[in-house]
Amino acid sequence: MPRIRQADVDEVKARTNIADIVGERVALKSAGVGSLKGLCPFHDEKSPSFHVRPQVGYYHCFGCGESGDVYSFLREMDHVSFTEAVERLAGRIGYTLHYEDGGAAPETSGRSRLYAANSAAAEFFRAQLLTADAEAARRFLGERGFDAGAAAHFGVGFAPRGWDGMLKALTAQGFTREELSTAGLVSTGQRGVYDRFRGRLVWPIRDVSGQTIGFGARKLFDDDQGPKYLNTPETPIYKKAQVLYGLDLAKRDISRGDPRRVVVVEGYTDVMACHLAGITTAIATCGTAFGADHIKVLRRVMGDDNASGEVVFTFDGDEAGQKAALRAFTEDDRFNAQTFVAVAPDGLDPCDLRLQRGDAAVRGLMDTKVPMFEFAIDRKLAGFDLATVEGRVGALRAAAPIVAEIRDRLLRPGYERVLARRLGMDPTEVHAEVERTARGAAAPTAARAREPQPAHGDPGAPGIAPVTLATLPRSADVAVERDALMGTLQYGHRIDQPLLARALAGAFRTPALEAVRAAVAAAPDRTRTGWATEAVNGVREPYRSLAGELLMMPFPARDEEGAVASATDLARRLILRQLEQEKQELLGAVQRVPADSDGGRALRVRLRDIDIERQRFAES
Repeated sequence: MPRIRQADVDEVKARTNIADIVGERVALKSAGVGSLKGLCPFHDEKSPSFHVRPQVGYYHCFGCGESGDVYSFLREMDHVSFTEAVERLAGRIGYTLHYEDGGAAPETSGRSRLYAANSAAAEFFRAQLLTADAEAARRFLGERGFDAGAAAHFGVGFAPRGWDGMLKALTAQGFTREELSTAGLVSTGQRGVYDRFRGRLVWPIRDVSGQTIGFGARKLFDDDQGPKYLNTPETPIYKKAQVLYGLDLAKRDISRGDPRRVVVVEGYTDVMACHLAGITTAIATCGTAFGADHIKVLRRVMGDDNASGEVVFTFDGDEAGQKAALRAFTEDDRFNAQTFVAVAPDGLDPCDLRLQRGDAAVRGLMDTKVPMFEFAIDRKLAGFDLATVEGRVGALRAAAPIVAEIRDRLLRPGYERVLARRLGMDPTEVHAEVERTARGAAAPTAARAREPQPAHGDPGAPGIAPVTLATLPRSADVAVERDALMGTLQYGHRIDQPLLARALAGAFRTPALEAVRAAVAAAPDRTRTGWATEAVNGVREPYRSLAGELLMMPFPARDEEGAVASATDLARRLILRQLEQEKQELLGAVQRVPADSDGGRALRVRLRDIDIERQRFAES
């Protein structure tokens, strides 16, 4: 593939706000002057350690050490090549790329083609919904309370009943059969290649950034021998365990809500009904149970770093719905947010509830929610005869593990009392059983904790662990060097360049910080966009992670002007320290050289000049 001209690579990066790209996947909030933070998308964490600094176009996680620019973020998150990352961002801002051979932009390959194929298929399906053959699809939507406007908002389409209508349409646009097969849009049988979705109502499934990555399709005709719902199979861009339908539409309101609330429903029509009724934070899984990977995605979008948020599961009232709720309960402790279950009257799902009782009834569903723990307790108790002693004891033993799962020491006693009231038993008996269950569950965990663990920064493999801020010694010299590098990396483009160059000319006393200083000092132009990230990338191992932390660490200042002033003052302090060190060395040399010699006179002149320089920098 031809290489993109470096000038275009730099220009696209300069025109792209990394916070916009990261913000599509991670809820970001202020973390000091010029810094944002959120939950890391590269590892699971309870409190945010992932920082983004838009001004320098860089991100860094203080938890797992991942760092980079907007291109590396896209490459890691979407598993695209460097060229594809540049092309995708160029497309977002409408920038025309140029390639080194001078030719026009080449046809992209790989994952970009899969995105393009899915996007083309979505357009094809939407257009088919308007045809005469789609009458059954339009009737299905209408019977469930969805008009043409609702269908357009959610991009709903129709897959015609023919053998290969979409295949012909997309191959005419230049897509190969191999690309369409890899995208999960066509299948191969004894009669050859054919459309995977035929005679079905089709919902486009989009990732959090809004790109179509797959489809969910419901059968409409009795002669369709396939399953009621058919989804895109696993592809390089579609992983059902990580996909949530409607998240692209819901993410903005999720991250801005007060409280931040996610409503998890069971199907595509339930998502549509909730959004149209005013619950615009509703999402659904796509052909799979709600699981740990879904939680990771939601936590990042929510900014789930405390208990102020809410996750509400609205499952059907039938047995399958109850089991789904209990499956979700097993993952409950992964959320910091409070978790609830809301079951509509008569067990109606949100779509039927809206159809029968209107939008207000759907919104009112949130008023009926009960805490997930309470719901789980009640489901356990439902299988016992609480009128008998044996039934109550059996129910206590069945429900105690649920209460023992509650790690919040303020919540657990409350639910012990809830369970005691449900059973009509003495709270002390319930407490004793819960504690016994908790101790039994903790024993294997404690045993695992005693097993040898790999060293920090070296997960099970030999090698040198990366140096980080936490590993630096504590001293006045370290503090000055650390803060000066932090200010330089973050605000060096606004500091007087001759002053900064002078400050960085002298070696640092801390070896790790000296490695960073050398790379920063070698930067050819500290006023150019992106210079700091290049300097960080140029730091030798094992100090590169430390450089990334210095670039991303919140700088202690009230505002940007204050930060620039503080960084400038730190540069002066480095110069004063250099002058003081040189003075001490010269004073020792003066004792060894005859005063009336040329060397002695030169030393005294230099000492005088140093005092003048020190005075000037001290007063500036």
